[in-house]
Amino acid sequence: MNQPSLETVELELAILLRRVTSTNKQLGTLDRSAYLLLHQIASHGSAGVKALADEFYLDISTVSRQTSALEQKGYVTRIPDPSDGRAYSLQITELGLQELVNTRQARLARITELMKEFTEEEQETFGRLLVKFNRTFRK
Repeated sequence: MNQPSLETVELELAILLRRVTSTNKQLGTLDRSAYLLLHQIASHGSAGVKALADEFYLDISTVSRQTSALEQKGYVTRIPDPSDGRAYSLQITELGLQELVNTRQARLARITELMKEFTEEEQETFGRLLVKFNRTFRK
């Protein structure tokens, strides 16, 4: 491994995380956890709390609390599991889908602004490398 390259990646990731988490700009109406949970449900269909917790490497109690907040806002609804009366899955509502779309549009507008100096090829490469990097966490 190339140590200077890894040191650059480590530092730049730290800077990126700091900038993303300390931004004062609200990008849509959803916070990060709500956005990711709604995106997962919208993209992959209804899911239980355990499946969502597994997907995001979070404790079930954390996801339960987050999905409860989504349910209170009317963004998701519970669907009973026919084979187990105690279990349920969460399904996105029309309101939840609209909030997801609005937030995605706000985020895409910001990313478009930030990447305006990047060529189309650089944008594609950056996106592909981010996907590859994020997938390494699943190993």
